[in-house]
Amino acid sequence: MSWTDERVSTLKKLWLDGLSASQIAKQLGGVTRNAVIGKVHRLGLSGRAAPSQPARPAFKAPRPARPAAQAMPSAPRRVAPVETPSVPMASVPPSLPAFRHEEPGSATVLTLGAHMCKWPIGDPSSEGFTFCGRRSSEGPYCVEHARVAYQPQQTKKKGGATELARSLRRYI
Repeated sequence: MSWTDERVSTLKKLWLDGLSASQIAKQLGGVTRNAVIGKVHRLGLSGRAAPSQPARPAFKAPRPARPAAQAMPSAPRRVAPVETPSVPMASVPPSLPAFRHEEPGSATVLTLGAHMCKWPIGDPSSEGFTFCGRRSSEGPYCVEHARVAYQPQQTKKKGGATELARSLRRYI
């Protein structure tokens, strides 16, 4: 496709009328929006009589009002312990605070709060996937899961001459 004098004059008229490059490309046929933009740039047609008008109407119907969202409490609610005769309370370690009686795995992605343990429980691809959900200490995990996640750094044993000999064998 070549830019004939007739097509260039049509392009100039449509551009100054305020049509977008896409609309001009459709009317001319056989050219793309980018070809129109390139030709406008080469011709130096920067000014427009009016800005291009959007294809959709400017009026938007108001959205229906959202139901008021319930405010999340600053601390997660404590679940009352379920008393079962088969599990005596003595089975819970005495070092754990009272709120540890709640069952881990009670939080989903939608119910997980800022101060809840984010330790994953189960397979993420399964239906029963949950998070621990107990009150977290500092960081993302509860006390028990923080102990698992954050292990103290192990100190290396210095073997002296035997360690030196072993490391030198790697380079020889």
